[in-house]
Amino acid sequence: ESVARLCRVATIRHVARWYGLDWKTVKDLDRASLERELGPVNLDGIEVIGMDEFAIQKGHRYATVIVEPMRKRVLWVGRGRSREDVRPFFTLLGPARCAQLKAAVMDMNAGYELEVKAHCSQAEIVFDLFHVIAKYGREVIDRVRVDQANALRTDRRARQVVKGARWLLLKNRDSLKPGEDVELDELLAANHALFVVYVLRDALKALWHYRHSGDAATAWKSWYRKALRSGIAPLRHFAKKLRPYLPGILAHCRYPLGTNLIEGINNKIKVIKRMAYGFRDDAYFFLKIRAAFPGVG
Repeated sequence: ESVARLCRVATIRHVARWYGLDWKTVKDLDRASLERELGPVNLDGIEVIGMDEFAIQKGHRYATVIVEPMRKRVLWVGRGRSREDVRPFFTLLGPARCAQLKAAVMDMNAGYELEVKAHCSQAEIVFDLFHVIAKYGREVIDRVRVDQANALRTDRRARQVVKGARWLLLKNRDSLKPGEDVELDELLAANHALFVVYVLRDALKALWHYRHSGDAATAWKSWYRKALRSGIAPLRHFAKKLRPYLPGILAHCRYPLGTNLIEGINNKIKVIKRMAYGFRDDAYFFLKIRAAFPGVG
């Protein structure tokens, strides 16, 4: 019990040194304590889930974490992010509890969406603002910035300004440092294409603030028309790709959820990964994650 308590706040290696034990012995003691403390996950009465991926190892190896957003509780963690990888969760949930699920919030991961629909056809898919806007930043703002910089080859000074403005354009205005707002305004005033994609990013964000799907649908139509009429190829392409996901965006009006909670969990997971050392033992690593987020209420 003493070893397990210390493992909550210290690395396995430090606990092993403190007690003069082999680190594998410390890990086994901690794992046994967690299994006894946590027991099986109670999946009764779950109506909403959040799904997201996190990096588990270098080399683009990922795992999926599924949480109950209202209670801030980790329900399940599994290696991978494909349909097959998350299927064990829905098998564990079972048909009766799957039928009670009302909504699932996620990024635009086709595997997650298809698996939820296969097991919980009545559940609404809710697409997360953070991931959509991050995708817009990469595929639209960044692409347009590079294109505009390339178009300024004969004006070396102007090219360097545009080329070096990546983080300035991707930041929210309320995150700008003193003086950066002036720098941003000058850049947008001098470059029409960057101005258009920057303004339409904020208009796209606004869709997640509506609480009536009819109003949100009207706002989407306006945004979509402006994107297509802009003549900016990356923006037009993004708008067309985003259109099939509209039902999941409008579903946010009924279920104002986001994966921001899961992003916070992912940050804590990084800390757990650094402390655990034995994270290649999936069962142990996932127990550590569950213990960190047992839920509230």
